[in-house]
Amino acid sequence: MQMTSQFTIAVHILTAVDYFQSSETVTSGFLAGSVGVNPVIIRTVMAKLKEAGMLTVSQGKSGITLARPLAEITFYDIYRAVDCVDSTGLFHFHEKPNIDCPVGRNIHAAMDDRLRAVQSAMEAQMKTITVADVAGDVQKEIQAVQ
Repeated sequence: MQMTSQFTIAVHILTAVDYFQSSETVTSGFLAGSVGVNPVIIRTVMAKLKEAGMLTVSQGKSGITLARPLAEITFYDIYRAVDCVDSTGLFHFHEKPNIDCPVGRNIHAAMDDRLRAVQSAMEAQMKTITVADVAGDVQKEIQAVQ
């Protein structure tokens, strides 16, 4: 199990836009330099954040800005926006357990509810963490170095 890096890239993008939007024209190229990935990846993630109502993207001087305050954007919002999980859930079960084996025949029944509970607990925790929490910690780290 591993979530796509789009989740952490999205948090990075939102945090960087918040930090730089008053002093820089934030572009996908600028963000790519901060994140350390190709601008195409940045644009892909930004499109999802824009569609979810988290970013506003304009050509020219205004560049990329936040569509709503970071305190109103939770990890769960980002997780859903960047498609970290599909309709089958976070855990993808191996598709063909051997039904002639007593373990293979019963593994789904033994694990499915537990895996759904783990996913639910994780998602509940994600709803309590905002990007403002991350941005605040980044600001503290920046100030500690200065």
